[in-house]
Amino acid sequence: MPTYMYKAVTKTGVIVRNKVESASKQYLIRSLKNNNLLPISIEQVSYRSKNAPKKQKRNITDIREIMKNVNTTQLTADKAKTLSTKEKINLYFARTEKITQRDLVVFTEDFYLLKKANFNNIHALNTIIESTENVSLRGILEDILAGVEAGEYMYTTMEYYSNVFPYIYVNMIKVGELSGSLTNSLHQAVRYLDDTEGLNRKLRSILIPNIIQFVLLIVMLLVGTLFAIPAIQSVYDAVGTTDQLPAITLWFQQFVNTALEYWYIPTLVLIIIVAAVVFYVHTPKGKYNFHYFKYKMPVFGDLIFALDFTRLMKAMLLNLQNGMRIQEALDVSKNVVKNLVMLSIIETSLNNILIGESWIEPFEKSGLAKPMITEMLKIGMQTDLAEMMEKLVEYMQIDIDNIMEKIMKTLPQIVYAIVGVVLIFFVLVVLVPCVQVYMGNFLFSAYGV
Repeated sequence: MPTYMYKAVTKTGVIVRNKVESASKQYLIRSLKNNNLLPISIEQVSYRSKNAPKKQKRNITDIREIMKNVNTTQLTADKAKTLSTKEKINLYFARTEKITQRDLVVFTEDFYLLKKANFNNIHALNTIIESTENVSLRGILEDILAGVEAGEYMYTTMEYYSNVFPYIYVNMIKVGELSGSLTNSLHQAVRYLDDTEGLNRKLRSILIPNIIQFVLLIVMLLVGTLFAIPAIQSVYDAVGTTDQLPAITLWFQQFVNTALEYWYIPTLVLIIIVAAVVFYVHTPKGKYNFHYFKYKMPVFGDLIFALDFTRLMKAMLLNLQNGMRIQEALDVSKNVVKNLVMLSIIETSLNNILIGESWIEPFEKSGLAKPMITEMLKIGMQTDLAEMMEKLVEYMQIDIDNIMEKIMKTLPQIVYAIVGVVLIFFVLVVLVPCVQVYMGNFLFSAYGV
C-alpha cells in the first residue's frame, strides 16, 4: 500500500504529523476525521509494487532518500540539515510539478494501447507508472493503482482528483468500467482530450497575439506621454518659442498627470465597480444572468453554447451506448455542464420526461439551440436515438469548426479596429510633437521669424 505523510490538527488545536500506510488518500482522510483529526495536508511517499523492478527515475531517488529520514512523528532536524541543495530542489519540484493537459493525453493514449493489447488494469498501470516522468501524475497513478489492487474501480480514485481529471473524463471511465467496455471508453476519452486541446490551441492562437499588440500600444502611449512629451516641452521652453504642443497632446498629458496625482480615486471607483459586479454575479439571479450572457455575448456566445451542448450530447451518447435509458443518461450527463442556463433547460427536460412530454422541447423553446439540432433529436426519437446522436455530435463538431473560422476572421478585424484607434491616438498625442521637433519649425518663432 502507498505511504502518506500527513499533518492534521486535533480538537484542542495541537498540530500532529505522522507517516502511515493507507489504501488511498480518501481512506486516510476518512480515517483521520473518524479519529477527530482535521487534515491540513497529505503528501504521498512514492509507492511501488513489491514485484516491480526498482529503476532510477528523475527525482524519485532523491525523494526516497529524503523520506528514509522521516520519523514516525516528525522530521528529524539533524537529518534535514544534511540535505543537499539538489535534493531540496528535487523535493520542491516533486511536490509542485503541475499536471498538464498533455500529460493526461499521453497517459490516456498509453492506457488505451495497453488495454487493446489485453493488459489488465494493474499490469497496465504498473507499466505506465514506470515510464511516467511527471512526479505529481505518477503519485496519482500510484494512488489509483493502490485502489485497484484493493478491489476498487479506477474512477472512484479519479473522482477524488477532480482538479486533474475532468468530470466527463471520469464519467467515461466509470461507464467503461461498469459496463465492461473500458477500451472503448478510453478511445472516446482520447478523442475528447484531443478535441479539447485542439480547441484551446486555436483560441490561444487568436487571442494572445492580438492582446499583446494592444497592451504594447497602450504602454507606448503612456511612456510617450510621461517621458517624451515633457522632454519636448522642455526643449520649447529652453529656446523660448511661442509654439504650443497640439491641444490633444496637452489634454491627454493633463489627464494622465491628474490620474497619477489622484490615483486613489479611480482605483477606489474601479474596486467598488469590480466588487459590485462580483457580489452580483455570486447571487443566484446574478449568476444565472451572467451565464445567460455567456450564451448571448457577441462573437463568443454561439461557441460557448455549442461547446456545452456538444459535451452534453457526447456524455449522453456514451451513456446510451452503454445501456442507459434516456432519463438516466440525461440525468447523469448534466454534470458535465456548469452553466446554470443549460442546467435549468436539462432539469425542465427531465421533468417533461416524468410527465410524459418531449424532453427536446425545452431546448427548442430556449431559443439557444439551432433548429437543425432539435430536428435531428426529434428524428432520433422516432428512429435510433444513439445513431442519430452520433451524427449530431459530428454535425456539432463541424458547426464548432465553422464558428471558430468565423471568430478567426471576425476577432482580428475587431482587434485591428481597436488597435487602429489606439494607434491613431498615439500618433496624434506622441508622434506629431516628435515630428514637429524633428522638423525644427518651432525655432522660427523662437527667433522672431
